[in-house]
Amino acid sequence: MVIVDDYFRYTWTLFIVTKDYAFTTFKILSRTLQNENDSNICVNKINNGGEFHNERSEKFYDKYGIKHNFLAPRRPQQNGVGRKEKQVFERIN
Repeated sequence: MVIVDDYFRYTWTLFIVTKDYAFTTFKILSRTLQNENDSNICVNKINNGGEFHNERSEKFYDKYGIKHNFLAPRRPQQNGVGRKEKQVFERIN
């Protein structure tokens, strides 16, 4: 799973066993980054993968005030990072 900070263009490549672990891994990384950098994630752009279309993720986004945008399938041009198409999130400081 590839996660890109849209502001700083920093990239994390996280290895997961199956897609079932994608949301849990995102949750852990997002809380870690928010605590370390004292900033909030405001938008999460997702490539329309099914692992982020569920009630659990909706509750998490609502709890922390994160907007989520689903990109068109197989259109990496929308997120501006070429082949890094899994997830892009923006942070506010």
